[in-house]
Amino acid sequence: MFAAESYTSRHIIAIVTMACLCVLLGGPSYAAGAESLIIAGATYYEPGVSGPGWAWTDADHLELNGYAGEAIGADGDLVLTLVGQNSVTESRAPDADITLCGMEVWGNLTLRGTGTLTATGSQCGIHASQALVVDGCTVDARADGADITDEAVAGVITGDMAVRGSGRVVAASTGSGAGVHAYGVYLQDAGLGDGAAGCRLSVDASWLDATGADSGVACMGGSLVSTCFVAPAGGAFGASDVVDASGAVAPHVVIEPDVATPPAGETDGVVVPGDSVDKSPIDANPAAGEPTTGPTANPELKPAAATTKTTTTITKTTVAKVPKPKAATATTVALPKTGDNCWIAASMTLFLLGITLLGVANRYYNV
Repeated sequence: MFAAESYTSRHIIAIVTMACLCVLLGGPSYAAGAESLIIAGATYYEPGVSGPGWAWTDADHLELNGYAGEAIGADGDLVLTLVGQNSVTESRAPDADITLCGMEVWGNLTLRGTGTLTATGSQCGIHASQALVVDGCTVDARADGADITDEAVAGVITGDMAVRGSGRVVAASTGSGAGVHAYGVYLQDAGLGDGAAGCRLSVDASWLDATGADSGVACMGGSLVSTCFVAPAGGAFGASDVVDASGAVAPHVVIEPDVATPPAGETDGVVVPGDSVDKSPIDANPAAGEPTTGPTANPELKPAAATTKTTTTITKTTVAKVPKPKAATATTVALPKTGDNCWIAASMTLFLLGITLLGVANRYYNV
């Protein structure tokens, strides 16, 4: 009887041990994140690569340190850490993988760090198909509307947007083409199914300055935490835009912390984008425009052809991207994969558990 029970126990322990070892040997190589990265005119499909001013350290993490170059795109979620001054500019090449935006992410985008980012494009400076978070860094996103017709242009186009951690954002756009609607920040559902919960702006103890002829901020609602509207006077979230005290759509929106200390060289602490798209968030300072009523509904953004400049890339197409070889000048280095740290710890635990179970099985066998 005892021998039979011991035999059964040994088999159960052996099965559990085998399961632990199978889990130990399997598992993800990288954390969930971007499936591909487009930067400096090249497409990369695996992290662990770097180049002048940038390093893709893990699937969901890119670091910029003094980067100044062509547009950056990512297929999937991306966390971007900023160090020093950085800038991205829309690629004008007709065969570029991404067009019309300085930065384009098909997923959630988080901008963080102590540095700055200037992003410029013809239709938008920064586009994130889901949510954009600006955490503690300084961002200047602008669209010049060049060669755009019958579309919306904006400094920032995204689903939801949050500015926190004393972040500073300037978003502005211009455009003179037929049927162009210009916004500072344009929050759209983009078919993500967020419904009433989407298209919202949140500013927490941070700064936002948004300017557009049709609307400074186009959104379905928002929340201010330890902040207030500096412009327009009596500003509030309307049905589809930020409006002034009379209910008119505000082409210039400024949000600041309740108790804000003006930066050096300014008297009121208001950072206003100017009449030149080349000015930075610090030295831009023209007069604000007059309120306008704007359109009754935000225009829908149209899908774009990959090689034209007269359409938009706001609706992602299903055309498969052709893999490109890595640029010969890019420096490939073996960088630490931060997403693997937790998996390594779990693997070690399972390994020790497997050793323990083997010891117990051996003890039963000897008995």
